[in-house]
Amino acid sequence: MLDKSKKEKNRISNIEPMINDRIKYAQVRLIDVSGSQLGIYSSNEALIMAFNKGLDLVMISEKSNPPVCRIIDYGKYRFAQEKKAKEARKKQHNACLKEVKMRYKIDTHDYKVRINQGLRFLQAGDKVKANIIFRGREIQHANLAIQLLNKMAQDLSSIADVQQPPVKDGKNIVMILSPKKINMHP
Repeated sequence: MLDKSKKEKNRISNIEPMINDRIKYAQVRLIDVSGSQLGIYSSNEALIMAFNKGLDLVMISEKSNPPVCRIIDYGKYRFAQEKKAKEARKKQHNACLKEVKMRYKIDTHDYKVRINQGLRFLQAGDKVKANIIFRGREIQHANLAIQLLNKMAQDLSSIADVQQPPVKDGKNIVMILSPKKINMHP
């Protein structure tokens, strides 16, 4: 039973800032609704001032000495924080790693198809893993595969940067391309 209450306290302290009665410091630096500093007050005096204005006392920074508290409407503050977090999540793009597989003995038309696939993936903001597969004794011609990957990097150089140059990985040779920052879609 004790462990559960400790976990609950840790969860509350990690998610929500300390507000009103939870502030246990003797003195706090107080900031008004308008953002002006009022000075250093005891926690009880600051709490009474917040309640007189019909607002909440919220701890902004626990690390400073004394801790910084602000008199604000906690509901509006929390709504604004959630809105900012939602906007940040909406703007971020998780880049996936898309793979383009081919053999070192590829025909020119098939090569152009692979280039177009890579181009489409890069324009969408994803990374491209170009993979050349060997079977049997074909691994002896690794130099031809590396030349092909370098040619691919050259053909896509207007939109992509080489993140990882061609590297031998078992019976494969792999190269990773990432989109240039200026060409990424918002």
